[in-house]
Amino acid sequence: MAQEQVKSNRSPMPRVVVFGFASCFGCQLQITNVEKHLMDVLGQIDLRYWQLVSSEPLPDEFDVAVIEGAITNGEALELVKEIRQRAKAVISIGSCAGTAGIPALASERLEDNSAHVYGNKLPEICGELVKPLAIKDVVPVDFAVHCCPIDPYAFIDILLRALYGSNKSNSTTTLCGSCKINQTPCLYERGEICLGLVTRSGCGARCPKLGRACNGCAGLSPDANIQSACDVVASYGRDPEVFRERLALFNTNELTGKAAQ
Repeated sequence: MAQEQVKSNRSPMPRVVVFGFASCFGCQLQITNVEKHLMDVLGQIDLRYWQLVSSEPLPDEFDVAVIEGAITNGEALELVKEIRQRAKAVISIGSCAGTAGIPALASERLEDNSAHVYGNKLPEICGELVKPLAIKDVVPVDFAVHCCPIDPYAFIDILLRALYGSNKSNSTTTLCGSCKINQTPCLYERGEICLGLVTRSGCGARCPKLGRACNGCAGLSPDANIQSACDVVASYGRDPEVFRERLALFNTNELTGKAAQ
């Protein structure tokens, strides 16, 4: 399913829908930032549903579902399962969809956090709250576009892979390797804490190239060894606990082991 070309028997072009759950919708906005190529992309798909551009209702059938945002209530939990059943391919975009991102910071003491915001009575529109989950923790995801916000050109690459198939493998290395390839000076030499030691590669280490420490928005690399990374942090005279605290900004569920529920 994931690596096969998406085809439709009822439409000459693949039918695509875009959903937004708990997020800032910034990754969806990033898609519109490829003005030079946006019309070429839209010319290859039948865009059936996108809240940012149309008030049309959700169609009964579609081929590719693009999903931004974390799952935070019962209604979203059921909807994403329904989306998975209908779609031939599911693409998650951004940190909120990929790891539960910043919404997952509310996982601990969820009821207390809700009461702090809403008081004693939760608004009916909130529905039944659940601990924030990534899309992959609820249903199988075929393709993922990482980072916060996403790189729009990375999105195009993934969308084309979903539409036409690809044998391209996903990187499992850490971001540190990208810095070495780019010959970017290590930020630990400047006394800073950088999360590239355990962060998934693929973004080209753009932040370190600009002199900014990686904040882990691409998620943990499958090759990540957090304890070894903490040992490296300590060897540079920095506090490993600060490293872990910063890593939790986008990776709370991954660190606590509560992602799969």
